[in-house]
Amino acid sequence: MGIARRMGWIPAVALILLIAACSGKPNTTTEPQQTQGNPQEQLQQEQSQQEQTQQEQQQNEKAPDPNDQEGVPPTALEAAATVMTALQNGNMKALASWAHPDKGIRFSPYAYVDTKTDLVFSRNEIEGLMQDSKKRVWGTFPGSGELIEKTFADYYKSFVYDADFKKDGKIALNKGLGQSTMINNLNEVYPKESYDFVEYYIDGITPAMDGMDWRSLRLVFEKIGEDHALVGIIHDQWTP
Repeated sequence: MGIARRMGWIPAVALILLIAACSGKPNTTTEPQQTQGNPQEQLQQEQSQQEQTQQEQQQNEKAPDPNDQEGVPPTALEAAATVMTALQNGNMKALASWAHPDKGIRFSPYAYVDTKTDLVFSRNEIEGLMQDSKKRVWGTFPGSGELIEKTFADYYKSFVYDADFKKDGKIALNKGLGQSTMINNLNEVYPKESYDFVEYYIDGITPAMDGMDWRSLRLVFEKIGEDHALVGIIHDQWTP
């Protein structure tokens, strides 16, 4: 009996083994297809990732600005435009950044540049001039001979930005537009070989004055290679 019972289990065991073998048999229809498809899918994924990375890098990179010419020295006209904006806004820090590092900026109230009496300020001095309450002698008034004694802020209103040169001025490079009775010795003090000047000229402010209230502001730059540094601000107007 014992042997017979054990022999009766043989078909059952055989059936179990057969089922297990069938379930573990490789899928000959699907796996080869997966094996053939994986390299192509992987290549496509890599290409897609590379393209996405390139797009992200391009987005992160700063687009070139046509107006940004860092490293290219400004022309005299470009330098003058920037300086005039600083003067229009009363931005002394920006003005100081244009000052000649050694010669500073000379301020001349009229066409005649007096190298003995015209005041000169260094970069560091220029930054704080608008807040300086000290009165200085800037020259003399033509005709009366009275001293021009003012703080810088008052001098600025009368002999620097006394008209809206940025908005209304006619512009000329190395050419004088305004002509007063005072001698214009600009090219003697600042020879053409080493200096450029840009003049902003307004031919009249009040129509009733019939042009006698014209104004000029001349910005003088020393040529340093291809670069320019501001060395003089010359104001000019009608004089008796």
